[in-house]
Amino acid sequence: MDIKVTTIAPENMKPKPHDESMLGFGKLVTDHFFTMKFSGERGWHDAAIEPYRPLELDPASMCLHYGQEIFEGMKAYRGKDGSIYLFRPEENIKRMRVSAERLCMPEPDSEIFMEALKKLVLLEKDWIPYGIGTSLYIRPTMIATEAALGVHPSDSYLFFIIVGPVGAYYPEGFSPTKIYVSEDYVRASLGGVGYCKAAGNYAASLYASKKASEMGYTQVLWLDAAEKKYPEEVGTSNIFFVIGDELITPPLTGSILPGITRDSVIQIARSWNLNVLQKSISMDEILKAHKEGLLKEAFASGTAAIVSPVGQFYFRDDEHIINEGKVGSLTERLYNEILQIQYGEKEDPFGWRVKIA
Repeated sequence: MDIKVTTIAPENMKPKPHDESMLGFGKLVTDHFFTMKFSGERGWHDAAIEPYRPLELDPASMCLHYGQEIFEGMKAYRGKDGSIYLFRPEENIKRMRVSAERLCMPEPDSEIFMEALKKLVLLEKDWIPYGIGTSLYIRPTMIATEAALGVHPSDSYLFFIIVGPVGAYYPEGFSPTKIYVSEDYVRASLGGVGYCKAAGNYAASLYASKKASEMGYTQVLWLDAAEKKYPEEVGTSNIFFVIGDELITPPLTGSILPGITRDSVIQIARSWNLNVLQKSISMDEILKAHKEGLLKEAFASGTAAIVSPVGQFYFRDDEHIINEGKVGSLTERLYNEILQIQYGEKEDPFGWRVKIA
């Protein structure tokens, strides 16, 4: 399938930001986006890169009523020599196909997906910031567009990709965050769609996240839905604990997102001969380890923040300070390792970095 490219008139282009320190996250989008349609009769068709515009949806579009919406999050990076890189894009494509299957949506063709990514990023390359820690955020999304009321899979869909320059995800940057552990609310349960990047998962997280924010906490640490005792993931990220000489992260049992940065952390840590365990560990075990001085570090991992240190968590009306509220040595080492691979500043022994210009 050919991708039709229509560019915006120069006089209609948006002004590009001059101060990269003010980028924030998710505030800006570029001049163009990619769209592709699907129907049961025609399959995927009308792939196009075109000037950014509002979408037109029928009020009865099924995404608005029954939650058939999935998305991905990835980035493009500018190296010091001007090269442009993607980081493990094929894994995002695979994960979106998994999400699509679970929500009864058509799986986007991997080759067209990759081609669209590269063409759109290269068309918008002047929007890619120059500073380390900044990037061009990429948001592929699919929504159900059939105009019908009644619970069943849609017969038509829209797949689109928008991009925009971003800085640090958290206002505090690479500084320890404060985490609220929720026992009252859950994000996902076994047998559900927790392992998918589905819009409904994030909608379910908003109430507890709002309460945590009002109390001064950055994110919510979600516990398992069945017993509410085992940490699963942190808001937009996976969670890791350094206890003794072990790096521990919850296993992929189906209720948490299989993070691509999570997998990168695990592979890098094992290449350093660290003892990495994917196992369930209860909050009681974590508190015991903390009391005994064995909980050395905790951090979250995700595309947006890469690796984010956790300085304290709030659980059952008590605050627990980790590593004196400082960034741990392993957390910092992992952050720098992934960052340098992404920006082409060091060797990439895993073959994760994809140079597109």
